[in-house]
Amino acid sequence: MNYGPALAQVGGGNSFGWDPSLLFPATYDIFWSLVVLVVLLLFFWKFVLPQLNQMLEERAAKIEGGIEKAAAVQAEADARRDEYEKLLADARTEAAEIREKARAEGESIKAEKKQETQNELDRMTKSAKEQIEAERQSAIVSLRQEVGTLAIDLASRVVGENLSDDQRSAAYVDRFLTDLDEKAETNR
Repeated sequence: MNYGPALAQVGGGNSFGWDPSLLFPATYDIFWSLVVLVVLLLFFWKFVLPQLNQMLEERAAKIEGGIEKAAAVQAEADARRDEYEKLLADARTEAAEIREKARAEGESIKAEKKQETQNELDRMTKSAKEQIEAERQSAIVSLRQEVGTLAIDLASRVVGENLSDDQRSAAYVDRFLTDLDEKAETNR
């Protein structure tokens, strides 16, 4: 099979069957293509590119403004956080002072109540001792009267006479009881 002459006819007379005019367009095509390209470039240069630049500048300004706002908000948040931390530290210090003051007041109240209780106990003890002493004295007086009366009655029975009216008998009874008291105190 011989394909050589058939390719030569299809290719336009080239022995390889290749026409270089297929790769290179005609001059008028290149000229009008350049004219359209220049018109399109001028249109984009004059109308589209300035609007695109303006839009990009506006967007960049918004982004920069957003960054500045974010920085301002961050600075404000940092300032508020610092203020909050300071207030929290102050509150903790104040709470510690209040706890210490309350503890000191509690100790003071405790000591005061202890002293009041001790004073009340001392007062009650003194009052009880005074009452006991008063009752003892009353009992001694009552006992003396009864012992004196019994002694006189006994002496009256022994003697056979009534001695209860006699002043001397009362003096004897008192002296006898005084002697008994002195002996009781020396035995202690």
